[in-house]
Amino acid sequence: MFGLEAIDLARMQFAFTVSFHILFPAITIGLASYLAVLEGMWLKTRDDTYRDLYHFWSKIFAVNFGMGVVSGLVMAYQFGTNWSRFSDFAGAVTGPLLTYEVLTAFFLEAGFLGVMLFGWNRVGRGLHFFSTIMVAIGTLISTFWILASNSWMQTPQGHAIIDGRVIPVDWFAVIFNPSFPYRLVHMSIAAFVATAFFVGASAAWHLLRGRNTPAIRRMFSMAMWMALIVAPVQAFVGDMHGLNTLEHQPAKIAAIEGHWENKGDEATPLILFGWPDMEAEKTRFAVEIPYLGSLILTHSLDKQVPALKSFAKEDRPNSTIIFWSFRVMAGLGMLMIFVGLWSVWLRKKDALFTCRPFLYLTLWMGPSGLIAILAGWFTTEIGRQPWVVYGLMRTADASSNHSIGQMTFTLVMFVVVYFALFGVGLGYMMRLVRKGPKAHEDKINTGGPGTQRTPARPLSAAHEGTEEGHTDTLSKGH
Repeated sequence: MFGLEAIDLARMQFAFTVSFHILFPAITIGLASYLAVLEGMWLKTRDDTYRDLYHFWSKIFAVNFGMGVVSGLVMAYQFGTNWSRFSDFAGAVTGPLLTYEVLTAFFLEAGFLGVMLFGWNRVGRGLHFFSTIMVAIGTLISTFWILASNSWMQTPQGHAIIDGRVIPVDWFAVIFNPSFPYRLVHMSIAAFVATAFFVGASAAWHLLRGRNTPAIRRMFSMAMWMALIVAPVQAFVGDMHGLNTLEHQPAKIAAIEGHWENKGDEATPLILFGWPDMEAEKTRFAVEIPYLGSLILTHSLDKQVPALKSFAKEDRPNSTIIFWSFRVMAGLGMLMIFVGLWSVWLRKKDALFTCRPFLYLTLWMGPSGLIAILAGWFTTEIGRQPWVVYGLMRTADASSNHSIGQMTFTLVMFVVVYFALFGVGLGYMMRLVRKGPKAHEDKINTGGPGTQRTPARPLSAAHEGTEEGHTDTLSKGH
């Protein structure tokens, strides 16, 4: 297929499936915490606007959660089907970590998800709020274990290699490997940022169409406050993460910067734009700012950053790709900060909900958080190459022994099925967003033949009853 080998197709298949999957957990993490905040504010203030927003976003959360579970199962199977040599080599570490994720996060979410989605009129206020908090905590615990596993592959420690296999000897060191704290915080904040702009774009869409209701205004205001707070924090965490990567994966940083060689004792410039040429070993059309590379990456004006030519050709990541994927992520991050600052200025002018250029910008920024997450993952994963476990196992040695024909067929099938299945799911979720929150929306299931019954699946929560006139028994303490 297009001159590609079986391992290239295996990498493309995993990249495709993980790119689809990561979108759903990112929004799930953010929405779970958002729902906890909404219900907490409703319990504290008894302002029905918070309750209406909770009901609205819980439906979207349910659809998103369901698609995230389905897409995640496929990735787990791929470790055995396409990357069996990796599983044989490192399964003693990655297997238990993923098992811990199931035993803690997934069971916690599964245990309280039903109460959260379907228990509004069936349990007391305290228990329902507790369930929402537990689901939110569960999403963060899941992030903890997934990032622990992936971070160990980036900066492995706490192990020994016996008979050609990795054996854990210090689980604390395995889990809390050098890059884990930075990557955990960076990914968690990225999920909150992505959700803030998703919520903000949804509200902007309604405001641009003249639906200036209290619920729409409230969710737009909350989204902009979140963007103002977390986007600058993410930039700071990203800088710390970059310093950690420079220490443990200098070749990745050199490739991100498109930096090929140091000249004498000169400080490293920052290449804003250019085209890294892996064959010619130089960055063409480079637009540089002197000293700024050293200042950003070493926090000094005289230290140099390692250059790509100081690494063997076979150990260099593909600079052409990650040079630009990183700039997409960083550029969107700066634009997010700008949106947050502009929102403050508009608040002072009492024009936050009426400034149409700002509303259009926020609408267009809706997918920006998800795009930035994808760009960041491409940067960190492609930047790890040619290693699947950095410094221990090369990607070329990790794949299963499949033919080109087998990998081509499965890749094509994945593309067709994913776009068909998740395209329908995403379309349905967008239809829910376009409906917007309803004032005094209540949830009730009367049960019995011919009436609504208790759903058994998370996706069913999107069909929960919303007829007008139902009594909100929870708000009355029943």
